Amino acid sequence: MLKRLLLLVSTVWLMCAAAFAAPGDIKCSGVVVDDQGEPIIGATVSVPGTSVAIATDIDGRFLLDVPKGKTIRVVYIGYKPVTLSAKEDMGNIALDIEAQLLKDVVVEQSVAKTRLTPVAASTIGAQTIDVKMGNQELPEVLKTTPGVWVTRDGGGFGDSKINMRGFKSENIATMVNGIPINDMEWGGVYQSNWAGLGDVMANIQTQRGLGATIVSTPSVGGTVNYTTRTIDVEKGGRVWYGMGNDGYNVYGVKLSTGLMKNGWAITLLGSRKWGDGYIQGTPFNSYNYFLNVSKRLNENHQLSFTLTGAPQTHYKRSSQDGLSIEGYQTYGKRYMDGESMYKYNPVYGFDKQGQMRSSGYNFYHKPHMSLNHIWKIDETSSLSSAVYFSFGTGGGYSGQGNGLDGYSYSDWYGASSGALNMKFRAADGTFDYAAIQDLNAQSTKGSYLVMSQSLNNHQWYGLVSSYKKEWTQNNGNRINLTAGLDMRYYIGDHKNKICDLYDGEYFMDYSTRKNVDPTLNAAAADPNWKYQKLGVGDVVYRNYKGYTVQEGVYAQGEYTMLDGNLNFVVAGALNNNTYWRRDFLYYDKDHERSSTKNFIGGTIKGGVNYNIDRFNNVFFNLGYISRAPFFSGGVFLNATTSNEINKNAINEKVVSFELGYGYTSRPFSMMVNAYYTRWMDKTTTRGGNFSDADGRYYINMQGVDARHMGIELDFAWVPERWLDIKGMLSWGDWIWDSNASGYFYNQLGQPITNLRDGALASGIGAEDHLKSTINQKGVKIGGSAQTTASLTATFMPFKGFRIGADWLVGARNYSDFQVSSSSLNGSVVNVNDPWEIPWGQQFDLHANYRFKIGGVNATIYGNVNNVFNYNYIVDAYTSTSSKGTWQDAYRVFYAFGRTYSVRLQINF
Repeated sequence: MLKRLLLLVSTVWLMCAAAFAAPGDIKCSGVVVDDQGEPIIGATVSVPGTSVAIATDIDGRFLLDVPKGKTIRVVYIGYKPVTLSAKEDMGNIALDIEAQLLKDVVVEQSVAKTRLTPVAASTIGAQTIDVKMGNQELPEVLKTTPGVWVTRDGGGFGDSKINMRGFKSENIATMVNGIPINDMEWGGVYQSNWAGLGDVMANIQTQRGLGATIVSTPSVGGTVNYTTRTIDVEKGGRVWYGMGNDGYNVYGVKLSTGLMKNGWAITLLGSRKWGDGYIQGTPFNSYNYFLNVSKRLNENHQLSFTLTGAPQTHYKRSSQDGLSIEGYQTYGKRYMDGESMYKYNPVYGFDKQGQMRSSGYNFYHKPHMSLNHIWKIDETSSLSSAVYFSFGTGGGYSGQGNGLDGYSYSDWYGASSGALNMKFRAADGTFDYAAIQDLNAQSTKGSYLVMSQSLNNHQWYGLVSSYKKEWTQNNGNRINLTAGLDMRYYIGDHKNKICDLYDGEYFMDYSTRKNVDPTLNAAAADPNWKYQKLGVGDVVYRNYKGYTVQEGVYAQGEYTMLDGNLNFVVAGALNNNTYWRRDFLYYDKDHERSSTKNFIGGTIKGGVNYNIDRFNNVFFNLGYISRAPFFSGGVFLNATTSNEINKNAINEKVVSFELGYGYTSRPFSMMVNAYYTRWMDKTTTRGGNFSDADGRYYINMQGVDARHMGIELDFAWVPERWLDIKGMLSWGDWIWDSNASGYFYNQLGQPITNLRDGALASGIGAEDHLKSTINQKGVKIGGSAQTTASLTATFMPFKGFRIGADWLVGARNYSDFQVSSSSLNGSVVNVNDPWEIPWGQQFDLHANYRFKIGGVNATIYGNVNNVFNYNYIVDAYTSTSSKGTWQDAYRVFYAFGRTYSVRLQINF
């Protein structure tokens, strides 16, 4: 590893030395604005005939080195391209609307504009993504954004998670080209399904809080908008190859015709990533493809088809497999043979044949297709519609136990509440899969333990259609109206199929079938049914389909006056959400379909932005959201095993307001904002471990309130043409603001009577079904650093060379809590204060150099993240039974140590 790092540093140094002899360039800077004089975010500024290109930032600014005698070309979809002679100060570059190049309202409506849209937003352009990505995951380029906290969870490929203002991913609206991609059943986003988007990004914009996006189901904590290139892509292509730590490799090719004279534009990309993984025993293999075919039919109509997908397989360390701090010091140090103790993976092991095995394995492919039509009705109105489809197939491993002779699914765990599972543990610390094979081979009752594939397939169909109308009054004031439809139909198909008997002859799913009610499934009336001999391909544990249908409408009106300096925005949405499920294991054909449940949700929000002068602006927004509960954990408390409707399911309510101030000038810009969000009637899940038996339990809590408030600051300063400095500071105060209640279930989703041995209750919500009140009011919300800061310095000292560093800080990060059986007093659990995790920091370096090779343009990128290899805790849990301390913390995960990558890209 050290040799590779030295090689990377030497390579960068040699490039620097060679470049000093190159002739100087013009340090070209300017601001790109639209026809109304407002900055344009993400416009491409390039030097024709070279690979020199950059995207404008949130203030429309750009700064790039241009060879003497060259021109620059400015391109942005919906506007006429501009070609100008390069000079140091380009001033404001105004783009005129292109009558023949049509704006996509679906995409445009999701983008906030500085000094116009009254929200707190940050935008990262394509060049920054290229420079900082390295072998990180796409969400990690957002680490320097206020209010954003990104971690790698267990550390497997694509397992990163993003929180915003203390809200988890299921409460952050995530969109690709204006199309929502949050899971329809529980709201989250699996980043591995979108691993290739970084190669085709035009920009990423985060909008904190209510945001400017006007789909029918708005965000609670914020919005992440991924915008890809389409018809505005320049003609040409590129190929690349990269490598990095732990066997990381990547290669790819991208080709684009640009907009041809016949109105067609085609972009095609394919790439592959693979490696051993930073965490022990987490190899991965990922492919990515992207296709966009656009056709400008005439000056009033345009079609665009996009297909993207990222089929992947990866091994992982689950979110449950984090040890205690002492556990890493003991077992991690003992078993990692000189490697970092924090890389230890408790589920990594080998079978009798010496082949690698792991119960943490994931495989998935989610192709996403959309067809966009843009219709310019007249000079002041347009209609933009996107029909989209998604067909996901795949899942992951899920260990099963037959429930006989003391063997259960929990025997597959690598760790429980931070304690290493020693039942199947080899002398070298690996999980002993060979011992399971021996156990099953010697059994007279078939396999005690088997592996199943937890399949989670889905079909998703949707339509987003937006109409936009603009009016200009005689006094120069403007009115913009946008209104549209948001329709979604989703089927989730979930089942577990045996994939490996682990040397046994058959498997009896006694642990599941013994609890099936014969009045709901006639097969269970036969006492031998629970002992049926099953083999590879047979279904165990669960087999159901979940249905979610949403019909929504939305509208937004803008009124701009005082020569564009005062802008009022009012938006609203209404949606109807319908849920039902069909179960094929716990129910027979006569009972398989649940009741149908409907929830009406909606939102109303508004804001105002006032430009005091050409430099200063203030904004304010407020809103109210009534959001339907999720299918999983909301409408169905036991979505995996039961058709029972949650009789207490109600809409979540959110009240939020925000006040901000911005300063914008050519050398310096800044935004500071304060926010307050109150979240009421939230549903959430907490877990723990049985005190006298193996296995886990969880409680579905209802009536949860939370309060999120804070202050955010970010700035950009260009003191010299060769120096760019950016920074941010985010301070939050996030607490649980109510006590809550809920019922307890075991890991299989079955109701239980106690937390000692998990004896089963007679039914969901029955008198013997354990219910508890969780006293958590005033407790800090865990899982996100409530103080974050960053400082970025980028140097451009000579032709083609750029080097920069990010300093990242996370503090006031509190442990999340699990409900401890010992803290249950009657029907009440008192939650003690969490552990305040020590603050952490890291330095990231990134550099790139442009040069000629074989007559074509090339760029080499180098990245070293966490340069000083500083190990700090990013996630931890403590129990409710006592005040949280480092000695009691478990499910602990550390930030990745030093990682590095180098990539060569050739443009043509």
